[in-house]
Amino acid sequence: MKAPKHLESGDVIYMLSPAKSIERGHVVYAKEVFESWGFVVEISKNCTGRHDYFSGTDEERTSDLQLALNREDIKAIVCARGGYGAIRILDKLNWGSFQKAPKWFIGFSDITVFHHRIHQLGSMSIHATMPLNFQNNSKAALQTLRSSMTGEAFEIQIPTTISNKMGISTGKLVGGNLSILYSLLGTDDSFDFTDKILFIEDLCEQYYHLDRMLFALKKAGVFEKINGLIVGGMTDLKDTSPPFGMSLTEIIMEKISRDDLVVCFDFPTGHIDDNRAMVLGANVRLEVNDKHSHLCYV
Repeated sequence: MKAPKHLESGDVIYMLSPAKSIERGHVVYAKEVFESWGFVVEISKNCTGRHDYFSGTDEERTSDLQLALNREDIKAIVCARGGYGAIRILDKLNWGSFQKAPKWFIGFSDITVFHHRIHQLGSMSIHATMPLNFQNNSKAALQTLRSSMTGEAFEIQIPTTISNKMGISTGKLVGGNLSILYSLLGTDDSFDFTDKILFIEDLCEQYYHLDRMLFALKKAGVFEKINGLIVGGMTDLKDTSPPFGMSLTEIIMEKISRDDLVVCFDFPTGHIDDNRAMVLGANVRLEVNDKHSHLCYV
């Protein structure tokens, strides 16, 4: 996997909203944060626009992102928020310039759509917090974002939980929003899960829908192919009446038949304030023991 050149002071960051609309205040705040880190920030024409649910028409959002992909002086593309809409413009884009000169692409949630495509193109990308969330993010979330952009070494270590399956595994890191992973299974953009460390996260899903999506991953052989599973934030889950009858842990572990698969729960990534950066496509080592879970880049 190609690692785009890490950013230095004075490099240009381009901020856009390729999906749902966003209030200008979030964008202005994030611009100030990036500038305090020494970067130059440009905001796309339609970043704070509105067209129904979206920040602009499909054509407008495509134009914003195509400009960012084409311009050599732009060193990182920062998505201001997710929502829904990335899939509507994915195949309208020409990725030729990006393939010749990859740049860091940053975001999470619906932006997982773009991470899939970039992975297919053989480049790393960054699953991390976005301007919509900067004001509420933990210090570690913003620090790991900055470190992932500049190439500063960082690792993530958290206390273990009773649900974990202990062990040590290595592989390239892939993953993101579970709903997006599920929606792209069987397509030409789906990840190759073989020997990977997979992380998943999601927001506002029904327990039965999580069950359905995880069964799809199981039937696609994902849990037999991966070397490790990281479960991030599963935020604001909803239950039915009568209740579904299984916890999140039970739903996940039911799909895993392998005794040797390392599994880590409650990892700080996803729709949570402590949303730490994850460098997709990078080689990582995951260690889960009776004291802590530890992810480091190798």
